Amino acid sequence: MRNNSNRMPLIDALKAIAALLVLTHHFSSYGPLAESARHHFPAVFDWLFAYGRMAVQVFLVIAGFLAARGLAAQGQALSASPLPLIWKRYLRLVVPYLAAIGLAIIAAAIADRWLDDEAIPARATFKQWLAHAALLHGLLGIDALSAGVWYIAIDLQLFALMAILLWAGRRRLVAPALVLAVATASLFWFNRDATWDNWAIYFFGSYGLGAAAWWASERRQMSAWLGVMVCVTVAALIVDFRLRILLALTVALLLGFGRRSGLLERWPDARPLAFLGQISYSIFLVHFPVLLLANALYAQAGYDSPLATGLGLGLSWGASLLAAMLFYRWIESPEASRRITGGLASLLGLGRNLAGRMPLIGSRLGP
Repeated sequence: MRNNSNRMPLIDALKAIAALLVLTHHFSSYGPLAESARHHFPAVFDWLFAYGRMAVQVFLVIAGFLAARGLAAQGQALSASPLPLIWKRYLRLVVPYLAAIGLAIIAAAIADRWLDDEAIPARATFKQWLAHAALLHGLLGIDALSAGVWYIAIDLQLFALMAILLWAGRRRLVAPALVLAVATASLFWFNRDATWDNWAIYFFGSYGLGAAAWWASERRQMSAWLGVMVCVTVAALIVDFRLRILLALTVALLLGFGRRSGLLERWPDARPLAFLGQISYSIFLVHFPVLLLANALYAQAGYDSPLATGLGLGLSWGASLLAAMLFYRWIESPEASRRITGGLASLLGLGRNLAGRMPLIGSRLGP
C-alpha cells in the first residue's frame, strides 16, 4: 500500500483506532502522569490500563490478512525460497524501528535527570542494542529499550512463519491448510500458555484468522468458509475463553465481509482516519519517547489536579501525533526508507572499497 489509490480505508481506520488505543494504554500505564490520570479519572484510565493492550489483536489480524494478500492471494504455495521476502520484511520494519530506539535512548537519558521512575529504561548497552537490532531481545530475556517493541519482533516472526509454511506446502491446497492448521494449534494450545508469548506461535491464531478471512473472501462459498472459521474459534473459546481471541475473530469477520461487500475499499471515507492509519506504525514507534519526556515535565511542574492532568495528557497526545507525523515523513515513508537504505548501502560499498585497498584485507574480499 504505497499510495492512496491502493489504500484500504477500513484497514486504515482500524489501524488508526488501534494505534491510538495502544498509545493511550501506555499513557495510562507508565509514570506519574499515568498514576494521576487513574486517580482523577479512574473509570476511563483503569479500563484503558486493563484492556487497551488488546488493540494489538487488531494489528495481528490485519497483518495476517495483508500477508495472505501479498504472499498467496489465491491460496497458492510459494515456489521460491521465502528468505528474500523475510529479509525485505526485516528491512521494512527495522529501519524506522532502530531510529525510534535511538530516540527512546535519548529521551530516557534526558528523563532520567529529572525523574526517578521504573518506567525509564536503564542506560542502554551495546549488547542490548544489538539484541534489539536483531529483534531477539524478547527471546534472549533482555530488557526492552522502549514500550511495545516486542510486537515488532513478533511481527517478523509471524511473517517468517507464514512464508515458510506457504513454501513448505508447495501445493495450492496444502500450503494454506498448513497455515490454518498451525493457527488452530495456536488457538487451542499455545495461546493458552503465556510462557510462549515471546514466540510467534502464541499469536499465530489471530494472525491466521486474518489470513483465513482473506482466503475465505476469495471463494464463492464465503459463508461456508467463514462458518468453519467461526466454529473452530468458538470451540477454542469454549475450551478457554479469551476476550482477545473474540476480538480477533470479530476483526477477521469484519475484514472478510468488508472485502466481499466492497466496503474495504470505500468505507469509512474519513481523511483523518486514513492519515492516522497511514502513520500508525510511526505512532506506535515514537510515542514512548514522548511519554518519557512528558512524565518528566509533569513531575517537574509539581501540579496534581484534574485540570493539570487532563492538560498534560492532551498535550502529550498532541506531541505524540506531531512526532509521528514528522517521523513518518523523514524516516518511515517509502521515499524516506529508500533514501536511508540507499545511503546505508552506499556507506557499506564505500567501506568495502576502502577495505579492498588494504593489502591483507583486499585479497580476502576478492573482486
